[in-house]
Amino acid sequence: MHPFKHLQVVNHHRFEVFKLCVRCGIIWRGLTHDLSKYSKTEFVEGATYFCGNRSPIQKCREINGYSLAWVHHIHRNKHHPEFWVDYPYYIMMPYPYAVESICDRIAACKIYHKKKYKEKDALDYWNKTKEHTPVHPNMAKFYQTVFEDLAKYGEPYILNKKYMKETYQKCTKESK
Repeated sequence: MHPFKHLQVVNHHRFEVFKLCVRCGIIWRGLTHDLSKYSKTEFVEGATYFCGNRSPIQKCREINGYSLAWVHHIHRNKHHPEFWVDYPYYIMMPYPYAVESICDRIAACKIYHKKKYKEKDALDYWNKTKEHTPVHPNMAKFYQTVFEDLAKYGEPYILNKKYMKETYQKCTKESK
């Protein structure tokens, strides 16, 4: 069990998300991001399965076949697409949560890849997981577009309010 190392990673992740959210003009979402990670359900599991180079949720799933912390987390954090699922319906995430979700994925790549981080990492992760991510088709288009643009043009191009707003509107207007 590594409570202090896990706390350090959680705090570092939240700070990275905050910085990205500020650049995108959603300061409150950055300030309140992932507060549930300090709850007993999430924190204890995170400290127990801490590994430092990936999410402890993945390690917990490998060992137990499920993660109670993940179930707790997605039902309290609207920046996760799973929050917006009412099977068989997928609800499009409102703009601030959609942008926070982008910032969350970029920050996670930075935290876990450390000095090996590349701007294409978020796209690689999305491409690897999208088949198993329950998400509204327009949200999938938003993720794909933003992560492709991040890989192609870099953070300064995508991490701003104008780009995010225009891209979100474009992706939500098409194929309604």
